[in-house]
Amino acid sequence: MAIPEFETLTLSVEEQVATVALNRPDKANSMNAVMWPELQACFEWLDAEPGVRAVVLAGNGKHFCSGLDLAMFSGLGGESDDPARRAEAFRRNVLRMQDNLSAIEQCRKPVLAAIHNTCIGGGVDLVCCCDMRYATEDAWFAIREIDIGMTADVGTLQRMPKLVADGIVRELAYTGRNMDAEEARDIGFVNRVFPDRETLLREVTTIARGIARKAPLAVRGTKEMILYARDHSVRDGLNYIATWNAGMLSEVDLTAGVQAQASKQQASFED
Repeated sequence: MAIPEFETLTLSVEEQVATVALNRPDKANSMNAVMWPELQACFEWLDAEPGVRAVVLAGNGKHFCSGLDLAMFSGLGGESDDPARRAEAFRRNVLRMQDNLSAIEQCRKPVLAAIHNTCIGGGVDLVCCCDMRYATEDAWFAIREIDIGMTADVGTLQRMPKLVADGIVRELAYTGRNMDAEEARDIGFVNRVFPDRETLLREVTTIARGIARKAPLAVRGTKEMILYARDHSVRDGLNYIATWNAGMLSEVDLTAGVQAQASKQQASFED
């Protein structure tokens, strides 16, 4: 397995679990112009790599992510003197950034966010794309875009209402206030809270390794169905899973799983 290298991310793979870490610790892991496309390239590689079955997304240094590097604003509108062309350039850049983060959601492997300390602005957009979120006791979250006079535009306002109550999202988005880890757990935004970053990474990696031992095709199908159900009616979702299993239910995996259950052993599944 040839693991790609990145300027703003670190990537490692062990026991079929990949760990991706935001790696601008001296800048509180703010998301600069290089990080956005690197996130997409990284998760597209993870999606395609058969040796990876689950992913842990973390941050190096004192903070998980302090959001968008504000230096990016100067280049989002292009260089034209025409307001319409600047507006089009801005829109195209925002759509590209949306795609950069959507690659995390579209990665067929489950992505578990391990969040410590600061997670604001673009960091919230980032973790909303993940399958599950876990946090340290000192973690805090804020939809901070409102405080700089803009509407969050790369995913939080679209994904977070699917994760927690609508009124909670509105309060956080309208006020820009801080939400601590305990509140994030209480509203269901994070699954569990751990005392420190070391414990967080150890426990989240353990969960990821447990997922990695399951049948990969079944895990990928489960993620596909949950995302589809989020965006479609119950009837459409039921129809899709019937069609999916008609073509994707693996007899090899099913036999291995049933035999392992009968013998009370761990089944071994092919990639």
